[in-house]
Amino acid sequence: MSRTVSPSTGHRYGIRRVASEWRLSRATVYRHRARARQEPRQALKRGPKPQLSDAELLEQIRAVLIDSPFLAEGYRKAWARLRNRDVKVGLKRVLRVMREAGILAPTRARRELGPRNHDGKIVTERPNQMWGTDATGALTVEDGHVTVFVAIDHCSADCVGIHAAKPGTRFEALEPLRQGIKEYVGAYSENVAIGLSIRTTTEANTRATRFRGNCASSAPRRAPPSCAAPRVTAASSDSSAR
Repeated sequence: MSRTVSPSTGHRYGIRRVASEWRLSRATVYRHRARARQEPRQALKRGPKPQLSDAELLEQIRAVLIDSPFLAEGYRKAWARLRNRDVKVGLKRVLRVMREAGILAPTRARRELGPRNHDGKIVTERPNQMWGTDATGALTVEDGHVTVFVAIDHCSADCVGIHAAKPGTRFEALEPLRQGIKEYVGAYSENVAIGLSIRTTTEANTRATRFRGNCASSAPRRAPPSCAAPRVTAASSDSSAR
């Protein structure tokens, strides 16, 4: 704009007149012009320059790994051995250089779990279709620590049976189911709860043969939980507290 020739005077407008009209400082204009003429500079890392470049540091790390009596070393041990050799370098820098060179110690691959069987909530369409059993501990004044077994309906979340015992054995774990089946059917015998599923935990007393046999005789359908799925019988603590 400053080099444009005025049609009335035949002279250029000049930087002074243009800057005054645009209300700009001429120093600002000159600074931007000088910056536009400069070649773009490469951004450098801030801080003091390290004594060793990445290539030199990689050679030092390879020498440490060769002298090591083990098959592979992690970056922490490599960093410690470098310090013993008076090579002062940061821990994170050793990790970065070893990762870029692909010489990190092999690590255990992450196990990818499949899709969960449920999201932590199993609600049946009607009551008395699936019951869940669980156990929790409680401290009493007379007997000390006792185990509280409960059975809960997955539809209504009602406690269908509860039993507290000093030893938390497989026989005591069956008592809430006996209470619930007697209340639901009227008797506890073989094949009296056809269509009822029993969902148990993975504890030792519910994995016992005696417990599974009694469950199969009264309620043939059994739905054990998956180890990768959330537990759904967490209401046992609330039921035992009541």
